[in-house]
Amino acid sequence: MSKIGCGLALACALAQPASAATPEAVSDTAKKNAVIPAEPVLSEGVVKKVDKAAGKITIQHGEIRNLGMVPMTMMFRVKDQAMLEQVQVEQKIRFHVDIINNAYTVVRIEPER
Repeated sequence: MSKIGCGLALACALAQPASAATPEAVSDTAKKNAVIPAEPVLSEGVVKKVDKAAGKITIQHGEIRNLGMVPMTMMFRVKDQAMLEQVQVEQKIRFHVDIINNAYTVVRIEPER
């Protein structure tokens, strides 16, 4: 075996398998090289359900550009449960979602009046 072959074999033997690495949290990975705008990008939607006990809101939304998410209806956590007091079912809203602790979380809501 050549010196290069022996060196490569030794390097492979000493290297940790990829599965042994600890994965980064989604929020850390997503924000590592992100350019954060001065104002958060707001998406538009309609409130479909408010679950105050669970601290969650279901929104039928358009595109969420900052997450690359297509229009759909889905449930989100809210950063602050007081946000749920500002909205009611079938109300149009503008909102910002971020990834916090690996969960899609509404961090800002602006109800349309």
